[in-house]
Amino acid sequence: MSGDKTRDILLTIAITATSRVCIVRDRLLHRIPWDGRIETAGPGTSRHAIPSGKNVLDAVLVRPQSTPQASLLICHGIGETVELWHRVQQLLAENGVASLVFDYSGYGRSTGYFNATQAERDAVAAFHLLEQLTAPLPVSILGLSLGSGIAAASIKSVASHRLVLCAAFTSLRKAAFSVGIPKAFGSAVPDIWDAEQALRDCRIPVLIVHGEKDRLFPVRMARELAGFCNSPFELVIVPNATHNDPFYHPQRSYWGEIIARFLKKKD
Repeated sequence: MSGDKTRDILLTIAITATSRVCIVRDRLLHRIPWDGRIETAGPGTSRHAIPSGKNVLDAVLVRPQSTPQASLLICHGIGETVELWHRVQQLLAENGVASLVFDYSGYGRSTGYFNATQAERDAVAAFHLLEQLTAPLPVSILGLSLGSGIAAASIKSVASHRLVLCAAFTSLRKAAFSVGIPKAFGSAVPDIWDAEQALRDCRIPVLIVHGEKDRLFPVRMARELAGFCNSPFELVIVPNATHNDPFYHPQRSYWGEIIARFLKKKD
């Protein structure tokens, strides 16, 4: 078995195991119920099945009650499923933003297994569905944490209007080191999701939003990401926000920055 294949398999195991541990942790802390039932209903909410290669992805769309002013695809982090993002979607909808959150292959109700290349294909498939559902609005992509790598890698394959990177890392290997993986094991981490190359090639406006108290990926990573940008960009450091605050405790102090500064900004 080649080294690249081995690294891909190790990544699938690591991401899958970590996501399961995060979900159990959130159940123990009563952030989500043990039976897995989290409300994803309400005005403007619809559930969708998205074909992605041989897999079928679970996704939730939330539309504003009035005519939407922006359309946003959300690539979530390592320890989440679509249900955990419903309050964020409702907040966005209340402010005129239609949003689609999807589960990667192997997550939640989505079929198949997580794989880096497949995750990017999943994002592209979800993007095209959102284009159809919210036409003629241009669609932007937002990625948080793990999703920031997937979002940045996907923009080369879609006609995204803008890119939003939240609680983002500079590369998967540097993210692994940041969460405690010894550098001696760095070669076991696939050399993927290099934000430097993605942002240098990016030709659309970029917004980087980072919590001041993010202990997983330090603020300096956000500043490094800003330094990689060749297209127009803006960096916002949100006071007192931690890594998981954006979806655990969705507040206008965080999401209002994105809505006001980016998604509804007129070109």
